[in-house]
Amino acid sequence: MKIAIGADHGGFDHKEVIFKHLKDLGFDVVDFGTYDTNSVDYNDFAMKVSEAVSSGEFNRGILICGTGIGMSVMANKVHGVRAALVHDLFTAEATRLHNDTNVLTMGGRVISIELAIKIVDIWIKTEFSNEERHIRRINKINNYKGE
Repeated sequence: MKIAIGADHGGFDHKEVIFKHLKDLGFDVVDFGTYDTNSVDYNDFAMKVSEAVSSGEFNRGILICGTGIGMSVMANKVHGVRAALVHDLFTAEATRLHNDTNVLTMGGRVISIELAIKIVDIWIKTEFSNEERHIRRINKINNYKGE
């Protein structure tokens, strides 16, 4: 599995640890930045990671900002991305089982690095359920053309 990861200054510390964790597990992970704790716009990193996932170059993406909210909002603007903001283990699994999310967002100022790693592990290992009702709902998301 090829994973794109990115963060702003509020998620930098979490990103660094998660990046190393995924590399140690043998995943092909590419760091899209930021590369220090200087203030940056979360939007730029959310777009880079989300576009890499949307293009098919990467299977999944992980984004971390201070709250995870900005990253989630921005990521979901990219066609083909289904991003979910996750701060607990239950939704880490549910968002993969039910929504087949391909981008995970988290808040570096909201959850500990230890919890973030557990969330990532569950989110990475959980496969989509392929249940008809969930496929139908995802198709509605994918087919929505909003104005």
